[in-house]
Amino acid sequence: YRDLHTFELQAPTRLIEWACGNRVCVAGYGQSDGNEILQLIPPPTLLTKETQGLCPERDFKVECGGFSERPVYSLKSVPDTSLLVTSGPPDSSLQVWQVSAEDSDVIKSVSTIATENGTGQSWAKIATIAARAPWVLHGSRLDRVQITEVESRKNVYTAAPRGSEELSGLAFLDCNTLLLCCATGRLCLADLRQPQSLVEAVPAPSAPCSEHWCMGTRHAAQGLEQSSQPVARLSSTGLLTLTDLRKTSKFLALAKARVPSPGSGAEFLCVSWAPALEGYLAISGFDGTVHVYDTQSWDSSGREAEPVFVHKGHAFGGAGGSGDLPLVTVHTWHLQKPRTLLSAASDGSLHVWDWVQPCGK
Repeated sequence: YRDLHTFELQAPTRLIEWACGNRVCVAGYGQSDGNEILQLIPPPTLLTKETQGLCPERDFKVECGGFSERPVYSLKSVPDTSLLVTSGPPDSSLQVWQVSAEDSDVIKSVSTIATENGTGQSWAKIATIAARAPWVLHGSRLDRVQITEVESRKNVYTAAPRGSEELSGLAFLDCNTLLLCCATGRLCLADLRQPQSLVEAVPAPSAPCSEHWCMGTRHAAQGLEQSSQPVARLSSTGLLTLTDLRKTSKFLALAKARVPSPGSGAEFLCVSWAPALEGYLAISGFDGTVHVYDTQSWDSSGREAEPVFVHKGHAFGGAGGSGDLPLVTVHTWHLQKPRTLLSAASDGSLHVWDWVQPCGK
C-alpha cells in the first residue's frame, strides 16, 4: 500500500457514493428502523489531487446525517443539487433527501417517489443525471423502468415493456441513452427519443440459470462517445465479460476471476471501472477482498486472470458478531486519484486504500 485509512461505521453499509463537494455518503441496510444516512468529510489527503506526505488528520469526519425507516439498498446523489435519492425494501418506491445547509447537520427526508404497481415489487435500482433537469432512472424489473424528475416527481419517460426479468443495474450512457442489465446477464439499450424502442445488446455467455450478473459502465472521457466505452459484466461464479456496445456480435474479452467457487451469493456483487486509470477494473462481493485487474491484455479465451492487486484488509478485520468473516458489500474508485479505492464491509468497516504499482508493470 501507498496509503490506507480505516473508519468504523455504526452499522454495515452496502453503498458508497461520491456527493457534491467531494464528500462521501454511506447508509445502513439493517432490517430494523433507524438506518443511518451519513455524509462524511474524507481525510485531507483524499481532498487533493496529488498524494501528500504525512498528515495529522487521517480520519473521516461525520458532517451531517439522518435516519431512514427502511433499509437503504441503493443511494445516489443528484448532480448539481444537494439532494440524495435512496431505495430499499419493502417496495420499489424512492425516497428523496435534502442534505443540510451549512447551519445544520441533518439530512432530512423531503419526498417519496411512488411507482405504479410498486407494492410487492423488489427494491428499485437507480441512476441519476442532471443533463437537462435533475432526473432519476429507476426500476426493479425490465417492464418497470422509468425516469422521474426528482424535484417535481413528474414522470418523463417509461420504457417499452420487453419482459419482466429482474434488473441488477441500470445507467445513463448519456442524456438520451439508457443501459439496463438483467440479473440473467442480458443487456438492453433504450433511447429516450424513441420511447417504444428497447434493443437487446448482447446476451450473457451460456451459463447455469442460477448465475446472477451485475454490470459496470465507465464514464466517457472528454470528447469520447460513451457507447465506445466497454461495459463490464460480472457473474456470481466470477466470469467477467467486456462488451463494446457499437459491436455487440462478439465479446471484446472474456476472463475468469479468482474468486471462491461457487459464489456465496449475488447480493453484494460489484464491478466498477477505474475513472482515471485506463483499462483497470475492480470486483468484490465474494468474500472479504477487493480484486483489481488490468484488462488491457485480456482476450476472448476465458482463461483465469491474474489480479494486479488484492485488498485483504476487511478479511483481516476479524469475525463479526455472528462469527462469520466480514464480506465486502461495496467498493468504488476515487474520482481523480488513479489507484485509490473506497470499500465497505458487513462488519461496518470503511477502508480507503491506494496501492503501489508492482515493479516492472
